Amino acid sequence: MSYKSMAIWVVFVAAFLLCKRFIPWFGNLPGDIEIQKENFHMSFPLASCVLLSLLLSLLFSIVRRL
Repeated sequence: MSYKSMAIWVVFVAAFLLCKRFIPWFGNLPGDIEIQKENFHMSFPLASCVLLSLLLSLLFSIVRRL
């Protein structure tokens, strides 16, 4: 992996973490699994991860062509 692609990853992850509070739908889509019990909470954002994966695949295929 080259330094240029590593820099793109770092910038993208940092931007996502900084903008996480502006994405309130992440983890709340239909298809996301959330289990809450008395002393237990588990969240598995399945649909959100699939959508994010599709968006990232599209983004990286565009970047690769440039």
